[in-house]
Amino acid sequence: MPLPPQLYHAFVRTAWFTKKYIHNLINEHFDLRSGHTLDFGAGTGANCVICNPDLYIGIEPDVKRIEYAKKRYPDHRFIEFDSKRIAVPDRSIDTILIVAVLHHIPDNLIREYLLEFARILKPAGKIVVIEPYLCNRTQFNNRFMNWYDEGEHIRYEEDYLNLFRDAEYDFQVLKRFTKCFVYNELFFSAAPRPKPLPAEHPINV
Repeated sequence: MPLPPQLYHAFVRTAWFTKKYIHNLINEHFDLRSGHTLDFGAGTGANCVICNPDLYIGIEPDVKRIEYAKKRYPDHRFIEFDSKRIAVPDRSIDTILIVAVLHHIPDNLIREYLLEFARILKPAGKIVVIEPYLCNRTQFNNRFMNWYDEGEHIRYEEDYLNLFRDAEYDFQVLKRFTKCFVYNELFFSAAPRPKPLPAEHPINV
């Protein structure tokens, strides 16, 4: 059963824990204060603090978490997500931030979201992802994550990357690390492959 927003923020998204395992890692590779950021599955808003308030949108299907985030971070924008179309214009987002969200979503829905991400990203835009992943070398971690985590779709590294590959994204694995000795975490970025320009037809004169 999901924790109430206050308890989730206090015990799962504590400031020091989030800074150590999420914010410091992202800030080493990306500057989210310099462009428009969409926080996909923003939860209680803990990741908004590394983004420019004027250029940030957090979307989340849980209404209670959205209400909590709005109260806690009034300078940032949070909107309820109906789990379908993302309510932002085409080619308007520099960075899509996805932290611990994909392992809650089945493959078929991720494929649909990847189409939406390609629609809303600017030509040079990127997706930044941190997700728990399974690894053959750490069977204890695998068992623990599957037992403890509410996400029903924790995947192996290749399974995550194949979803992006099949959707014609280029990607780069930036780091693999262990969180609190028991969680394997995968940190990677991705971007839609540029579409070739249509060939010009010769004009007969």
